[in-house]
Amino acid sequence: MEIIRFITHYGMHFLLPGAIAYLFFRKNWKKVWVIFILTMLIDVDHLFATPIFDSNRCSINYHPLHSYYAILVYFLFLFLKKTRIIAIGLLFHIITDALDCLWI
Repeated sequence: MEIIRFITHYGMHFLLPGAIAYLFFRKNWKKVWVIFILTMLIDVDHLFATPIFDSNRCSINYHPLHSYYAILVYFLFLFLKKTRIIAIGLLFHIITDALDCLWI
C-alpha cells in the first residue's frame, strides 16, 4: 500500500500539474507547469519540523506554510490576476497533501 501512496502523492505533485497546465494553459503550458512545480517550495517549512520527514504526519495545519491561515491567503491569491497561477499551484499542493492525510 505504501508504494501506491508514494506514486499517488508524487504523481499528483509532479505529473498532474503538468496535465492541468496543458489542459487549461495550453499556450504557455510549460511555463505554467514550471510555476506549479516551484510552488512545491512551500515544503521548505518541513525543515523546521522534527523529524523533517514523517510519513505518518499530516502536513495540513502542522507546518506553517500548510496552516489554515496560509491556505486562506493562497485562496485569496486566486482573485488577483498576477498571483492566480501561483495560487492554483499552491492550492493544488495543499489538496495533494490533504489527500495524503487520508492515507494515514
